[in-house]
Amino acid sequence: MALIRSARQQDVEQLVGLLHSLFTIEEDFNADTGKPRRGLELLLADTSSQVLVAEADGQVVGLCTGQMVISTAEGGPAILVEDMVVAEGYRGQGIGRLLLGGLIDWARGQGATRMQLLADRNNQPALDYYRHLGWQQTALHCWRLYI
Repeated sequence: MALIRSARQQDVEQLVGLLHSLFTIEEDFNADTGKPRRGLELLLADTSSQVLVAEADGQVVGLCTGQMVISTAEGGPAILVEDMVVAEGYRGQGIGRLLLGGLIDWARGQGATRMQLLADRNNQPALDYYRHLGWQQTALHCWRLYI
């Protein structure tokens, strides 16, 4: 069974590897290692964010990140799940559920009443997984603008 814990600075290299595997699946992102490393450094330093890892067999095998945003619709904090990935050889063992459960616990502690995430529309296994866990698809579309 995996241990779920907050990420530490010494985990960053393993986390970059996990993010690389995630970004090779998602059409909207490229697998550049410099940007994810910088993003992880910022998340680890930000008290309104949480970076959880799953550790098994002496290595980091899963990652889940959440960032607090203020929702006018909720009238308070909501959590954006930015990254969720489990190493291929460790999928199907309940690690993703544990990571998301840990993030839900953290979100409740922050007073959040909603969590939201984006998933690649072509990643059917991920879409099925989130649906299985009780997540609901919304009518909203994600838009972005690089500045």
